Amino acid sequence: MAETAEALGPQDSALDIATDRAVEACYGDAWDAVRGLLVANAALEEQIAELEARVSTGYARGRVRRIARSG
Repeated sequence: MAETAEALGPQDSALDIATDRAVEACYGDAWDAVRGLLVANAALEEQIAELEARVSTGYARGRVRRIARSG
């Protein structure tokens, strides 16, 4: 894998390292790693929705789009 990481750009190499760490954190189980990342992503999306609700339209000067979210 070292040769592949060297051939890729620095962002790709960092992504490979982060991917390896996520799978290692789940004891090598890729399914658990993906599930954990999806749970973390859902929590982040919830935080974004809460923050968007707190930002006034005037302060954001219309740059914050209100997106209808299901759930």
